[in-house]
Amino acid sequence: YQPAPLSEKTLPDTFVVQISVFYKAPVIYSIVSGDGKGYFIIDSTTGIVRTRKNLKPEDFPVTFDVRATDSSNAGIFNDVSVNVEVIDENYFPPVFPSSLLEERLEENLPPTQIVQLKAQDNDTGRNGFLTYGILSGDRLKFSIDEATGILNSTTSFDYEEEPTEYQVVVYAEDDGIPEKKRGYCTVVIKIID
Repeated sequence: YQPAPLSEKTLPDTFVVQISVFYKAPVIYSIVSGDGKGYFIIDSTTGIVRTRKNLKPEDFPVTFDVRATDSSNAGIFNDVSVNVEVIDENYFPPVFPSSLLEERLEENLPPTQIVQLKAQDNDTGRNGFLTYGILSGDRLKFSIDEATGILNSTTSFDYEEEPTEYQVVVYAEDDGIPEKKRGYCTVVIKIID
């Protein structure tokens, strides 16, 4: 059995999974091994497994064995494994050190690196894994490396013929569960004569 992952905020007495067997006589369900810290309890007649106490993500995943025993003959039984995972909550959004940056870019340069943006996320694992993107701004003139946060120009600029200032709003997004969170930074790019 592989029930849906539980949140680390799961309360005691929450349904986890129901174990069932095909058998003509009544059976007795019990957890026989693998739940050393006592996180789970099983109803001996229905096979419903519930949480017994608050979950600590660092103790998971947990794999425990459930036994179905013939109620009139303890020598007749079968065991099955149950693997339970717990997911960390995504508490924190990514945060840039500054929400506004000003960068200078000389005119007539070939496509070039402007600035490397780096956000922080205090979550661990995938909840803290960040990717970068451009929310608004001229996507024909600027691009960002999704993995590194490096903002680049994609063309050269002419101080006399074009705007001398651009605003690009960049986001950092985590890979959080159950939802992704974003942080934002506005980069003002001034074209230099």
